[in-house]
Amino acid sequence: MTEKLLFWGIILFLVATLAIGMWAAKQVKGDSENYLVAGRGLVLPLAASTLMAQSVDSNATLGNTDLAAEFGFWAGASLPIGLALCLFLTALFFAKPMNRMGLITLPDFYRVKYNRKTEVVASLLMVLSFSFLLAGNLVAGGYLFQAFLGTTYTAGVMLLAITVFIYTASGGLFAVAYTDAIQVGIAFVGSIGLLAFMATNFGLEIPADTGPLALAQLSDPAAGAAINWATLLALGLGDIVAIDFMARIFAAESPETAQRGCLIGSAGTIIIGVPFSLIALSAPQILADAGITPDGPILYALLNGVVPPILGLLVIVAILSASLSTADGAILGTSSVIAHNVIGINSDDHNAAGDRLLLLTRVMAFVITTMGVFFALKVPQTGVLLLLAFDLGFAGLLVPLAGGLYWRGATWQGALSCIILGSFTRLLLFALMPTTFGIDNTLLYIPNNILTADFDGFPTLISPLVGLAAFVIISNLTGDNKNSRNLMRSEERVAPTYRK
Repeated sequence: MTEKLLFWGIILFLVATLAIGMWAAKQVKGDSENYLVAGRGLVLPLAASTLMAQSVDSNATLGNTDLAAEFGFWAGASLPIGLALCLFLTALFFAKPMNRMGLITLPDFYRVKYNRKTEVVASLLMVLSFSFLLAGNLVAGGYLFQAFLGTTYTAGVMLLAITVFIYTASGGLFAVAYTDAIQVGIAFVGSIGLLAFMATNFGLEIPADTGPLALAQLSDPAAGAAINWATLLALGLGDIVAIDFMARIFAAESPETAQRGCLIGSAGTIIIGVPFSLIALSAPQILADAGITPDGPILYALLNGVVPPILGLLVIVAILSASLSTADGAILGTSSVIAHNVIGINSDDHNAAGDRLLLLTRVMAFVITTMGVFFALKVPQTGVLLLLAFDLGFAGLLVPLAGGLYWRGATWQGALSCIILGSFTRLLLFALMPTTFGIDNTLLYIPNNILTADFDGFPTLISPLVGLAAFVIISNLTGDNKNSRNLMRSEERVAPTYRK
Protein backbone atom coordinates (compact mmCIF):
# COMPACT_ATOMS: atom_id res chain seq x y z
CA MET A 1 0.00 0.00 0.00
CA THR A 2 1.55 3.31 -1.05
CA GLU A 3 2.14 5.72 1.80
CA LYS A 4 1.05 8.70 -0.31
CA LEU A 5 -2.31 7.13 -1.18
CA LEU A 6 -2.88 6.16 2.42
CA PHE A 7 -1.95 9.55 3.82
CA TRP A 8 -4.14 11.59 1.50
CA GLY A 9 -7.00 9.11 1.67
CA ILE A 10 -7.19 9.34 5.46
CA ILE A 11 -6.77 13.12 5.46
CA LEU A 12 -9.54 13.49 2.87
CA PHE A 13 -11.84 11.30 4.96
CA LEU A 14 -11.19 13.31 8.14
CA VAL A 15 -11.73 16.63 6.36
CA ALA A 16 -14.98 15.37 4.80
CA THR A 17 -16.19 14.17 8.22
CA LEU A 18 -15.45 17.55 9.75
CA ALA A 19 -17.20 19.35 6.89
CA ILE A 20 -20.36 17.25 7.24
CA GLY A 21 -20.38 17.75 11.01
CA MET A 22 -19.94 21.51 10.73
CA TRP A 23 -22.69 21.72 8.11
CA ALA A 24 -25.04 19.76 10.37
CA ALA A 25 -24.39 22.28 13.15
CA LYS A 26 -26.68 24.73 11.33
CA GLN A 27 -29.67 22.59 12.27
CA VAL A 28 -29.04 22.96 16.00
CA LYS A 29 -30.33 26.57 15.89
CA GLY A 30 -29.28 27.23 19.46
CA ASP A 31 -31.70 24.67 20.91
CA SER A 32 -30.56 21.90 23.26
CA GLU A 33 -33.31 19.51 22.18
CA ASN A 34 -32.12 19.80 18.58
CA TYR A 35 -28.57 19.29 19.80
CA LEU A 36 -29.19 16.27 22.03
CA VAL A 37 -32.00 14.37 20.25
CA ALA A 38 -31.97 15.91 16.75
CA GLY A 39 -35.35 17.54 17.29
CA ARG A 40 -36.86 14.03 17.72
CA GLY A 41 -37.10 13.81 13.95
CA LEU A 42 -34.69 11.11 12.75
CA VAL A 43 -36.28 9.27 9.82
CA LEU A 44 -35.80 5.53 9.42
CA PRO A 45 -32.63 5.55 7.21
CA LEU A 46 -30.83 7.91 9.59
CA ALA A 47 -32.10 6.17 12.74
CA ALA A 48 -31.05 2.74 11.45
CA SER A 49 -27.64 3.83 10.18
CA THR A 50 -26.71 5.72 13.34
CA LEU A 51 -27.79 2.80 15.56
CA MET A 52 -25.75 0.46 13.40
CA ALA A 53 -22.74 2.79 13.51
CA GLN A 54 -22.80 2.88 17.31
CA SER A 55 -22.61 -0.90 17.47
CA VAL A 56 -19.81 -1.23 14.91
CA ASP A 57 -16.79 -0.03 16.89
CA SER A 58 -13.08 -0.82 16.82
CA ASN A 59 -13.60 -3.87 19.02
CA ALA A 60 -16.18 -5.34 16.61
CA THR A 61 -13.72 -4.98 13.71
CA LEU A 62 -10.09 -4.92 14.79
CA GLY A 63 -10.48 -6.75 18.11
CA ASN A 64 -12.86 -9.21 16.49
CA THR A 65 -10.25 -10.20 13.90
CA ASP A 66 -7.44 -10.71 16.40
CA LEU A 67 -9.58 -12.81 18.75
CA ALA A 68 -10.98 -15.01 15.98
CA ALA A 69 -7.49 -15.62 14.53
CA GLU A 70 -6.10 -16.65 17.91
CA PHE A 71 -8.98 -18.47 19.61
CA GLY A 72 -11.59 -19.32 16.96
CA PHE A 73 -14.70 -17.91 15.30
CA TRP A 74 -16.86 -17.44 18.40
CA ALA A 75 -14.16 -15.59 20.32
CA GLY A 76 -14.25 -12.83 17.71
CA ALA A 77 -17.77 -13.07 16.30
CA SER A 78 -19.30 -12.87 19.77
CA LEU A 79 -18.53 -9.15 19.63
CA PRO A 80 -20.66 -8.15 16.59
CA ILE A 81 -23.22 -10.88 17.34
CA GLY A 82 -23.58 -9.62 20.91
CA LEU A 83 -24.07 -6.06 19.69
CA ALA A 84 -26.62 -7.22 17.13
CA LEU A 85 -28.43 -9.15 19.86
CA CYS A 86 -28.58 -5.94 21.91
CA LEU A 87 -30.34 -4.08 19.09
CA PHE A 88 -32.72 -7.00 18.49
CA LEU A 89 -33.75 -7.21 22.16
CA THR A 90 -34.07 -3.43 22.32
CA ALA A 91 -36.43 -3.55 19.34
CA LEU A 92 -38.58 -6.21 21.02
CA PHE A 93 -38.84 -4.79 24.53
CA PHE A 94 -37.52 -1.25 24.88
CA ALA A 95 -37.57 0.86 21.70
CA LYS A 96 -41.26 1.72 21.58
CA PRO A 97 -41.92 2.45 25.28
CA MET A 98 -38.69 4.41 25.66
CA ASN A 99 -39.38 6.52 22.57
CA ARG A 100 -42.91 7.31 23.78
CA MET A 101 -41.61 8.75 27.04
CA GLY A 102 -40.12 11.82 25.37
CA LEU A 103 -36.91 11.72 27.42
CA ILE A 104 -33.70 13.58 26.65
CA THR A 105 -31.17 11.19 28.20
CA LEU A 106 -31.33 7.65 29.56
CA PRO A 107 -30.85 8.71 33.22
CA ASP A 108 -34.10 10.67 32.90
CA PHE A 109 -35.83 7.29 33.02
CA TYR A 110 -34.32 6.52 36.45
CA ARG A 111 -35.65 9.83 37.77
CA VAL A 112 -39.12 9.39 36.28
CA LYS A 113 -39.52 5.79 37.45
CA TYR A 114 -37.60 6.08 40.72
CA ASN A 115 -36.21 9.39 42.06
CA ARG A 116 -33.48 12.00 41.82
CA LYS A 117 -30.99 9.97 43.91
CA THR A 118 -31.29 7.01 41.57
CA GLU A 119 -30.87 9.29 38.56
CA VAL A 120 -27.61 10.77 39.88
CA VAL A 121 -26.07 7.43 40.87
CA ALA A 122 -27.03 5.87 37.52
CA SER A 123 -25.62 8.91 35.74
CA LEU A 124 -22.26 8.66 37.49
CA LEU A 125 -21.97 4.97 36.59
CA MET A 126 -22.79 5.75 32.95
CA VAL A 127 -20.21 8.53 32.83
CA LEU A 128 -17.53 6.20 34.20
CA SER A 129 -18.34 3.36 31.82
CA PHE A 130 -18.56 5.59 28.74
CA SER A 131 -15.28 7.28 29.56
CA PHE A 132 -13.79 3.78 29.18
CA LEU A 133 -15.71 3.26 25.94
CA LEU A 134 -14.44 6.54 24.48
CA ALA A 135 -10.88 5.76 25.53
CA GLY A 136 -10.99 2.31 23.95
CA ASN A 137 -11.91 3.74 20.56
CA LEU A 138 -9.27 6.47 20.82
CA VAL A 139 -6.73 3.72 21.52
CA ALA A 140 -7.68 1.96 18.27
CA GLY A 141 -7.32 5.21 16.32
CA GLY A 142 -3.96 5.94 17.92
CA TYR A 143 -2.56 2.58 16.87
CA LEU A 144 -4.03 2.95 13.37
CA PHE A 145 -2.31 6.29 12.78
CA GLN A 146 0.91 4.94 14.25
CA ALA A 147 0.85 1.91 11.95
CA PHE A 148 -0.16 3.59 8.69
CA LEU A 149 0.73 7.28 8.94
CA GLY A 150 3.95 6.99 10.92
CA THR A 151 2.75 9.25 13.76
CA THR A 152 3.44 8.47 17.39
CA TYR A 153 0.69 6.71 19.32
CA THR A 154 0.08 9.84 21.40
CA ALA A 155 -0.21 12.04 18.31
CA GLY A 156 -2.68 9.57 16.77
CA VAL A 157 -4.90 9.62 19.85
CA MET A 158 -4.82 13.42 19.94
CA LEU A 159 -5.63 13.78 16.23
CA LEU A 160 -8.61 11.46 16.46
CA ALA A 161 -9.86 13.11 19.67
CA ILE A 162 -9.64 16.63 18.21
CA THR A 163 -11.46 15.61 15.04
CA VAL A 164 -14.36 13.89 16.77
CA PHE A 165 -14.63 16.64 19.40
CA ILE A 166 -14.93 19.45 16.85
CA TYR A 167 -17.80 18.02 14.83
CA THR A 168 -19.62 16.49 17.82
CA ALA A 169 -19.45 19.65 19.93
CA SER A 170 -20.57 21.72 16.95
CA GLY A 171 -23.51 19.76 15.58
CA GLY A 172 -24.59 17.40 18.36
CA LEU A 173 -26.77 14.46 17.36
CA PHE A 174 -27.47 15.99 13.93
CA ALA A 175 -23.73 15.90 13.18
CA VAL A 176 -23.37 12.45 14.71
CA ALA A 177 -26.28 11.01 12.70
CA TYR A 178 -25.16 12.42 9.35
CA THR A 179 -21.52 11.41 9.79
CA ASP A 180 -22.58 7.99 11.12
CA ALA A 181 -24.58 7.38 7.93
CA ILE A 182 -21.46 7.95 5.81
CA GLN A 183 -19.21 6.01 8.17
CA VAL A 184 -21.43 2.94 8.36
CA GLY A 185 -21.71 2.92 4.55
CA ILE A 186 -17.92 2.87 4.28
CA ALA A 187 -17.69 0.11 6.90
CA PHE A 188 -20.26 -1.96 4.99
CA VAL A 189 -18.45 -1.67 1.64
CA GLY A 190 -15.04 -2.26 3.25
CA SER A 191 -16.15 -5.38 5.12
CA ILE A 192 -17.93 -7.02 2.17
CA GLY A 193 -15.19 -5.99 -0.27
CA LEU A 194 -12.46 -7.50 1.90
CA LEU A 195 -14.40 -10.75 2.35
CA ALA A 196 -15.00 -11.02 -1.41
CA PHE A 197 -11.33 -10.38 -2.23
CA MET A 198 -10.01 -12.91 0.29
CA ALA A 199 -12.54 -15.59 -0.73
CA THR A 200 -11.89 -15.09 -4.46
CA ASN A 201 -8.10 -14.99 -4.31
CA PHE A 202 -7.24 -17.28 -1.41
CA GLY A 203 -10.40 -19.12 -0.38
CA LEU A 204 -11.63 -19.21 3.19
CA GLU A 205 -9.94 -22.27 4.66
CA ILE A 206 -11.11 -22.81 8.20
CA PRO A 207 -8.78 -24.79 10.50
CA ALA A 208 -10.35 -27.66 12.42
CA ASP A 209 -12.30 -26.79 15.57
CA THR A 210 -12.17 -23.03 14.96
CA GLY A 211 -15.14 -22.31 12.66
CA PRO A 212 -18.77 -21.31 13.28
CA LEU A 213 -19.80 -24.96 13.76
CA ALA A 214 -17.14 -25.63 16.39
CA LEU A 215 -19.70 -25.35 19.18
CA ALA A 216 -17.26 -26.47 21.86
CA GLN A 217 -16.34 -22.77 21.93
CA LEU A 218 -19.79 -22.24 23.45
CA SER A 219 -20.01 -25.36 25.64
CA ASP A 220 -16.52 -26.25 26.90
CA PRO A 221 -14.84 -23.85 29.37
CA ALA A 222 -11.46 -25.19 28.25
CA ALA A 223 -12.28 -23.93 24.74
CA GLY A 224 -13.18 -20.47 26.03
CA ALA A 225 -16.94 -21.00 26.42
CA ALA A 226 -17.26 -18.95 29.63
CA ILE A 227 -15.44 -15.98 28.09
CA ASN A 228 -17.41 -16.22 24.85
CA TRP A 229 -20.76 -16.32 26.67
CA ALA A 230 -19.65 -13.49 28.92
CA THR A 231 -18.86 -11.42 25.84
CA LEU A 232 -22.20 -12.22 24.21
CA LEU A 233 -24.18 -11.35 27.35
CA ALA A 234 -22.17 -8.27 28.29
CA LEU A 235 -22.78 -6.80 24.85
CA GLY A 236 -26.19 -8.32 24.16
CA LEU A 237 -27.69 -7.23 27.49
CA GLY A 238 -25.32 -4.64 28.94
CA ASP A 239 -25.36 -2.44 25.86
CA ILE A 240 -29.14 -2.03 26.12
CA VAL A 241 -28.44 0.62 28.78
CA ALA A 242 -25.92 2.42 26.59
CA ILE A 243 -26.61 6.15 26.61
CA ASP A 244 -25.65 6.53 22.94
CA PHE A 245 -28.08 3.80 21.80
CA MET A 246 -30.94 5.25 23.81
CA ALA A 247 -30.28 8.79 22.58
CA ARG A 248 -30.94 7.57 19.04
CA ILE A 249 -34.12 5.81 20.13
CA PHE A 250 -35.32 9.05 21.75
CA ALA A 251 -34.43 10.93 18.55
CA ALA A 252 -36.42 8.67 16.20
CA GLU A 253 -39.48 10.34 14.72
CA SER A 254 -41.87 7.69 16.11
CA PRO A 255 -41.90 4.54 18.27
CA GLU A 256 -42.28 2.46 15.09
CA THR A 257 -39.24 4.12 13.53
CA ALA A 258 -37.22 3.45 16.69
CA GLN A 259 -38.16 -0.23 16.62
CA ARG A 260 -37.52 -0.70 12.90
CA GLY A 261 -34.24 1.18 13.16
CA CYS A 262 -33.07 -1.26 15.85
CA LEU A 263 -34.02 -4.29 13.72
CA ILE A 264 -32.25 -2.95 10.62
CA GLY A 265 -29.25 -1.95 12.74
CA SER A 266 -29.11 -5.45 14.21
CA ALA A 267 -28.98 -7.09 10.77
CA GLY A 268 -26.42 -4.57 9.53
CA THR A 269 -24.14 -5.18 12.49
CA ILE A 270 -24.02 -8.90 11.65
CA ILE A 271 -23.36 -8.19 7.96
CA ILE A 272 -20.48 -5.81 8.73
CA GLY A 273 -18.92 -7.58 11.70
CA VAL A 274 -19.05 -11.32 10.99
CA PRO A 275 -16.96 -11.16 7.75
CA PHE A 276 -14.01 -9.97 9.83
CA SER A 277 -14.31 -13.16 11.93
CA LEU A 278 -14.39 -15.39 8.84
CA ILE A 279 -11.41 -13.63 7.25
CA ALA A 280 -9.42 -14.02 10.45
CA LEU A 281 -9.68 -17.81 10.45
CA SER A 282 -7.67 -18.20 7.27
CA ALA A 283 -5.49 -15.09 7.72
CA PRO A 284 -2.60 -16.76 9.64
CA GLN A 285 -2.04 -19.33 6.88
CA ILE A 286 -2.30 -16.70 4.13
CA LEU A 287 0.28 -14.53 5.86
CA ALA A 288 2.56 -17.53 6.46
CA ASP A 289 2.40 -18.46 2.76
CA ALA A 290 3.31 -14.88 1.88
CA GLY A 291 6.25 -14.93 4.31
CA ILE A 292 4.73 -12.20 6.49
CA THR A 293 5.04 -12.25 10.28
CA PRO A 294 2.40 -10.02 11.90
CA ASP A 295 3.77 -7.30 14.15
CA GLY A 296 0.61 -6.00 15.76
CA PRO A 297 -3.03 -6.59 14.72
CA ILE A 298 -3.33 -9.39 12.16
CA LEU A 299 -5.70 -7.32 10.04
CA TYR A 300 -3.05 -4.62 9.66
CA ALA A 301 -0.60 -7.26 8.38
CA LEU A 302 -3.14 -8.36 5.75
CA LEU A 303 -3.76 -4.79 4.64
CA ASN A 304 -0.06 -3.99 4.39
CA GLY A 305 1.16 -7.11 2.64
CA VAL A 306 -1.72 -8.89 0.88
CA VAL A 307 -4.64 -6.60 0.04
CA PRO A 308 -4.55 -4.19 -2.97
CA PRO A 309 -3.88 -0.54 -1.99
CA ILE A 310 -7.32 0.85 -2.85
CA LEU A 311 -9.16 -1.90 -0.97
CA GLY A 312 -6.71 -1.61 1.89
CA LEU A 313 -7.39 2.11 2.16
CA LEU A 314 -11.13 1.46 2.17
CA VAL A 315 -10.83 -1.07 5.01
CA ILE A 316 -8.57 1.24 7.03
CA VAL A 317 -11.07 4.06 6.64
CA ALA A 318 -13.81 1.58 7.65
CA ILE A 319 -11.93 0.79 10.89
CA LEU A 320 -11.37 4.51 11.47
CA SER A 321 -15.08 5.09 10.80
CA ALA A 322 -15.96 2.50 13.43
CA SER A 323 -13.83 4.31 16.01
CA LEU A 324 -15.21 7.74 15.12
CA SER A 325 -18.85 6.65 15.06
CA THR A 326 -18.66 5.21 18.56
CA ALA A 327 -16.44 7.95 20.00
CA ASP A 328 -18.81 10.72 18.89
CA GLY A 329 -21.77 9.00 20.55
CA ALA A 330 -19.76 8.50 23.74
CA ILE A 331 -18.75 12.17 23.89
CA LEU A 332 -22.24 13.50 23.20
CA GLY A 333 -24.04 11.04 25.47
CA THR A 334 -21.70 11.44 28.42
CA SER A 335 -21.47 15.24 28.26
CA SER A 336 -25.26 15.55 28.10
CA VAL A 337 -25.66 13.25 31.12
CA ILE A 338 -23.25 15.36 33.18
CA ALA A 339 -24.92 18.64 32.20
CA HIS A 340 -28.54 17.50 32.36
CA ASN A 341 -28.67 14.72 34.95
CA VAL A 342 -25.73 15.30 37.30
CA ILE A 343 -25.66 19.12 37.37
CA GLY A 344 -29.41 19.28 36.74
CA ILE A 345 -29.80 21.76 33.87
CA ASN A 346 -33.15 21.40 32.03
CA SER A 347 -33.79 21.82 28.32
CA ASP A 348 -36.15 24.72 28.96
CA ASP A 349 -33.60 26.58 31.11
CA HIS A 350 -32.87 29.73 29.10
CA ASN A 351 -31.46 33.12 30.01
CA ALA A 352 -30.22 36.17 28.17
CA ALA A 353 -27.14 34.23 27.04
CA GLY A 354 -29.22 31.47 25.44
CA ASP A 355 -29.85 27.79 26.15
CA ARG A 356 -27.84 26.88 29.28
CA LEU A 357 -28.08 23.12 28.70
CA LEU A 358 -26.66 23.49 25.20
CA LEU A 359 -23.78 25.63 26.43
CA LEU A 360 -22.91 23.39 29.38
CA THR A 361 -23.12 20.21 27.31
CA ARG A 362 -20.57 21.64 24.87
CA VAL A 363 -18.28 22.54 27.75
CA MET A 364 -18.64 19.05 29.22
CA ALA A 365 -17.86 17.56 25.79
CA PHE A 366 -14.39 19.07 26.11
CA VAL A 367 -14.00 17.67 29.63
CA ILE A 368 -15.11 14.18 28.57
CA THR A 369 -12.83 14.18 25.53
CA THR A 370 -9.91 15.12 27.78
CA MET A 371 -10.79 12.26 30.15
CA GLY A 372 -10.94 9.85 27.21
CA VAL A 373 -7.50 10.95 26.02
CA PHE A 374 -6.12 10.49 29.55
CA PHE A 375 -7.45 6.92 29.83
CA ALA A 376 -6.28 6.11 26.28
CA LEU A 377 -2.72 7.22 27.08
CA LYS A 378 -2.76 5.57 30.50
CA VAL A 379 -4.13 2.19 29.33
CA PRO A 380 -3.27 1.78 25.63
CA GLN A 381 -5.41 -1.28 24.90
CA THR A 382 -8.94 -1.52 23.56
CA GLY A 383 -10.31 -4.79 24.92
CA VAL A 384 -10.29 -4.21 28.69
CA LEU A 385 -11.65 -0.67 28.39
CA LEU A 386 -14.45 -1.46 25.95
CA LEU A 387 -15.72 -4.64 27.55
CA LEU A 388 -15.54 -3.25 31.09
CA ALA A 389 -17.77 -0.37 29.95
CA PHE A 390 -20.49 -2.79 28.83
CA ASP A 391 -20.03 -5.01 31.88
CA LEU A 392 -20.78 -2.18 34.29
CA GLY A 393 -24.09 -1.44 32.58
CA PHE A 394 -25.03 -5.12 32.55
CA ALA A 395 -24.21 -5.50 36.26
CA GLY A 396 -26.03 -2.49 37.65
CA LEU A 397 -28.29 -0.67 35.21
CA LEU A 398 -30.21 -3.18 33.10
CA VAL A 399 -32.37 -4.71 35.83
CA PRO A 400 -33.72 -1.35 37.11
CA LEU A 401 -34.50 -0.36 33.52
CA ALA A 402 -36.43 -3.54 32.75
CA GLY A 403 -38.00 -3.58 36.21
CA GLY A 404 -39.10 0.02 35.91
CA LEU A 405 -40.89 -0.76 32.65
CA TYR A 406 -42.39 -4.15 33.42
CA TRP A 407 -42.64 -4.70 37.20
CA ARG A 408 -45.07 -2.69 39.31
CA GLY A 409 -43.32 -3.81 42.49
CA ALA A 410 -40.07 -2.00 41.65
CA THR A 411 -39.03 0.67 44.17
CA TRP A 412 -36.31 3.27 44.15
CA GLN A 413 -34.59 1.55 47.08
CA GLY A 414 -34.42 -1.68 45.08
CA ALA A 415 -33.14 0.13 42.00
CA LEU A 416 -30.46 1.98 43.94
CA SER A 417 -29.36 -1.22 45.69
CA CYS A 418 -29.05 -2.99 42.36
CA ILE A 419 -27.01 -0.20 40.78
CA ILE A 420 -24.61 0.06 43.71
CA LEU A 421 -24.19 -3.63 44.59
CA GLY A 422 -24.16 -4.92 41.00
CA SER A 423 -21.58 -2.45 39.73
CA PHE A 424 -19.46 -2.67 42.92
CA THR A 425 -19.38 -6.46 42.62
CA ARG A 426 -18.25 -6.17 39.01
CA LEU A 427 -15.50 -3.67 39.81
CA LEU A 428 -14.31 -5.76 42.77
CA LEU A 429 -14.14 -8.94 40.70
CA PHE A 430 -12.40 -7.02 37.93
CA ALA A 431 -9.72 -5.84 40.37
CA LEU A 432 -9.19 -9.41 41.63
CA MET A 433 -8.93 -11.00 38.17
CA PRO A 434 -5.54 -11.19 36.39
CA THR A 435 -7.35 -11.33 33.03
CA THR A 436 -10.63 -10.00 31.67
CA PHE A 437 -12.11 -11.60 28.54
CA GLY A 438 -8.74 -13.25 27.97
CA ILE A 439 -6.87 -9.93 28.12
CA ASP A 440 -4.29 -9.15 30.81
CA ASN A 441 -5.69 -6.75 33.41
CA THR A 442 -3.21 -3.87 33.38
CA LEU A 443 -5.74 -1.26 34.50
CA LEU A 444 -6.47 -2.29 38.10
CA TYR A 445 -5.26 -5.68 39.34
CA ILE A 446 -4.82 -6.55 43.02
CA PRO A 447 -2.54 -9.64 43.20
CA ASN A 448 -4.24 -12.46 45.09
CA ASN A 449 -4.49 -16.25 45.35
CA ILE A 450 -8.30 -16.32 45.33
CA LEU A 451 -9.19 -15.84 41.65
CA THR A 452 -7.17 -17.10 38.70
CA ALA A 453 -7.44 -16.79 34.93
CA ASP A 454 -9.55 -19.97 34.91
CA PHE A 455 -12.37 -17.95 36.47
CA ASP A 456 -12.36 -15.47 33.58
CA GLY A 457 -15.83 -14.86 32.15
CA PHE A 458 -17.72 -15.78 35.31
CA PRO A 459 -17.55 -12.28 36.91
CA THR A 460 -19.66 -10.99 34.01
CA LEU A 461 -22.31 -13.63 34.77
CA ILE A 462 -22.22 -13.31 38.58
CA SER A 463 -22.40 -9.52 39.00
CA PRO A 464 -25.84 -9.01 37.35
CA LEU A 465 -27.25 -11.83 39.49
CA VAL A 466 -26.08 -9.99 42.60
CA GLY A 467 -27.77 -6.84 41.32
CA LEU A 468 -30.96 -8.72 40.44
CA ALA A 469 -31.15 -10.33 43.89
CA ALA A 470 -30.69 -6.94 45.55
CA PHE A 471 -33.35 -5.37 43.33
CA VAL A 472 -35.99 -8.01 44.02
CA ILE A 473 -35.31 -8.41 47.74
CA ILE A 474 -35.09 -4.71 48.58
CA SER A 475 -38.07 -3.83 46.38
CA ASN A 476 -40.18 -6.45 48.17
CA LEU A 477 -39.03 -5.19 51.58
CA THR A 478 -39.79 -1.55 50.72
CA GLY A 479 -42.77 -2.02 48.42
CA ASP A 480 -45.31 -1.27 51.17
CA ASN A 481 -43.41 1.75 52.38
CA LYS A 482 -45.85 4.64 52.24
CA ASN A 483 -43.10 7.23 51.90
CA SER A 484 -41.61 5.29 49.00
CA ARG A 485 -44.94 5.23 47.16
CA ASN A 486 -45.56 8.90 47.78
CA LEU A 487 -42.09 9.78 46.52
CA MET A 488 -42.58 7.83 43.32
CA ARG A 489 -45.93 9.52 42.74
CA SER A 490 -44.32 12.91 43.28
CA GLU A 491 -41.61 12.08 40.74
CA GLU A 492 -44.22 10.94 38.23
CA ARG A 493 -46.01 14.28 38.53
CA VAL A 494 -42.90 16.12 37.36
CA ALA A 495 -42.02 13.56 34.67
CA PRO A 496 -42.05 14.47 30.98
CA THR A 497 -45.38 14.02 29.24
CA TYR A 498 -45.70 10.72 27.41
CA ARG A 499 -46.17 11.03 23.70
CA LYS A 500 -49.33 9.56 22.23
